[in-house]
Amino acid sequence: MQQTLWTEIYRPQTIDDCILPDDLKKTFKKFVETNDIPNMLLCGKPGMGKTTIAKALCNELNCDTIIINGSEERGIDVLRNKIKSYASTVSMSGGLKIVIIDEADYLTPETQAGLRNFMEEFSKGCRFILTCNFKKKIIPALSESRLTTFEFAIPSSQKTKMAMMLMKRINNILKDEKVESDQKVVAEVIMKFFPDFRKTISEFQRYSTVHGKIDAGLLASIQNIRIKDLVNSLKKKDFTGMRKWVNENLDNSPDDIIRVVFDSLEDVLEPGSIPQAIIHLSEYQYKGSFVADHELNLTAMFVMLMADVVFLK
Repeated sequence: MQQTLWTEIYRPQTIDDCILPDDLKKTFKKFVETNDIPNMLLCGKPGMGKTTIAKALCNELNCDTIIINGSEERGIDVLRNKIKSYASTVSMSGGLKIVIIDEADYLTPETQAGLRNFMEEFSKGCRFILTCNFKKKIIPALSESRLTTFEFAIPSSQKTKMAMMLMKRINNILKDEKVESDQKVVAEVIMKFFPDFRKTISEFQRYSTVHGKIDAGLLASIQNIRIKDLVNSLKKKDFTGMRKWVNENLDNSPDDIIRVVFDSLEDVLEPGSIPQAIIHLSEYQYKGSFVADHELNLTAMFVMLMADVVFLK
């Protein structure tokens, strides 16, 4: 089936094309020069190119590769059936075989423990690249002993440079897709979501698909999270009204909703309640990375706020 997502159509195929801090890019290019890589853990916030660089690295090494989605295939059976049968055979190209496990922080502890032994058993001809958003979810026997860890964090000195690289890429995409754009809007959207490259590109595709161009309406649609009705429902402990608000705002990212609530705390809460509210927001944002039902997770978060905080009169 023909791919329609811009994040896939325009995914970089080489390390040079990836938007990365200079040190990381130099390190990955060195792996290509030596034609060998260690077992690696790529960790950092969503959308920063961890999976992209893993795929680009495999492309340049011309390796046989299998990709496992850790959020879908998280149990021990994926080791016994899929990974073992792949890693135990000889590469068709005669080089390394690479197993990419995307979102490895979703793997069960039992699966991670089994993976530890696989890395040793198949070390002669196979390497493992794990990506994750939460390094603490990876057992120490992997993260500290068997994997070389690369943190996808952007130094302050390189943020402007990388944001400009992202803007250039997005403008090239818009040009290829024949989408007219207001450059001020493009810049504002990039700064709003940076460094989540995937989210940024997805927002441009979402809006242009409906409107055929990029204009100030995109900014309005991104900011269309109305907080007043939610606060009124929470004040009154109106569960039905709160549920209705959550349902009406599910088109927005849960992270965006939590961010809007966080930014409004000082305006709607008694000062003594703000620390407790922040703890709840942080807890449920973390849980949001693992839950299957974001509506349920957001509703539970707001129930906790209704129960534990005091609103300004």
